[in-house]
Amino acid sequence: MGGTTDLDLTAPLPTLLQQLIDIPSESRHEQVIADAVHDALRGCDHLVLDRIGHNIVARTQLGRAERVVIGGHVDTVPENRNMPSSRAIVDGQDRVMGLGACDMKGGVAVLLQLAATLREPTRDVTWVLYEAEEIDARFNGLRLLAEQRPELLESSFAVLMEPSNAVVEAGCQGTMRVEVRTTGVRSHSARSWMGHNAIHDAVDVLARLRDYEPRQVEIDGLTYREGLNAVRIRGGVAGNVIPDECVVEVNYRFAPSRSGAEAEAHLREVFDGFDVVVADLAEGALPGLSQPAAQAFVAAVGGTPSPKFGWTDVARFSALGIPAVNYGPGDPSLAHTQAEYCPVDDLDAVERGLRAWLTS
Repeated sequence: MGGTTDLDLTAPLPTLLQQLIDIPSESRHEQVIADAVHDALRGCDHLVLDRIGHNIVARTQLGRAERVVIGGHVDTVPENRNMPSSRAIVDGQDRVMGLGACDMKGGVAVLLQLAATLREPTRDVTWVLYEAEEIDARFNGLRLLAEQRPELLESSFAVLMEPSNAVVEAGCQGTMRVEVRTTGVRSHSARSWMGHNAIHDAVDVLARLRDYEPRQVEIDGLTYREGLNAVRIRGGVAGNVIPDECVVEVNYRFAPSRSGAEAEAHLREVFDGFDVVVADLAEGALPGLSQPAAQAFVAAVGGTPSPKFGWTDVARFSALGIPAVNYGPGDPSLAHTQAEYCPVDDLDAVERGLRAWLTS
């Protein structure tokens, strides 16, 4: 194991957040932060610890009637001139700034402090800190836990501490990426009439995207806005060759009421006549706000729930049959940006909300 950096889980939340930010933890490089988290939690005699790779699971064993999971990932996207952390008052708001401040070391700071200090919650709690959320799904630590130690995730409800402006964001949309391909015939560009230009044919693909009207779907009183967009286009082999292939990569964000299979069928209908290949798919998760556990959570933390437009690991819990919501400090629109920050008021609000729920 590598060296560790000390974490003070009893420090004020902004201080703890800065300690976490200042431990570099880009995806696939989480050993130091995992060591630090494990060492800090090892001093909590009310928790049973398990470590699988760079994933830490800490559980209370109080024999309560209900067990819940509260989770967060410890990895970040690559640094973008936003290390080390800093703290300042900006526009009258107290902020902690730095890589991962909102996505999602702010949530991890709250999780760790509650795990360390809340010795007798009214529900048994499984605290989960996991690796590799920001990259390909095959590396995802929560996926690893679900496959290798599924008993560690057994619960009646889960809270994923993704940034959500300190209010509940329910469910998540599905995402699908497809490649829409046109084919032509190569020729010398000086004799273009002897070939067929595949890039020119892509104009119909782009026209269908331009004219597409995405749905707005209401589920449990929340409106999910779908989207269908070209995200990349490639074609051509040389400056004097008529291209025989063009590929338009399209990303479809779909409401969780639609399955991945239904999403694929819809895209094949939209691009009828073209070669369509699915490159990536992640199913969405229904909001589940009609579930008693979700209703109790919303009542305890307050605020008006909103839909989660991005994809998060609540979908993994949903696939396991566990209702789950997103609830964490920070503005999700700042995630992965150079100017990422987390308001101190959000840290305090989420800590109060979770503590109220876990002691009610």
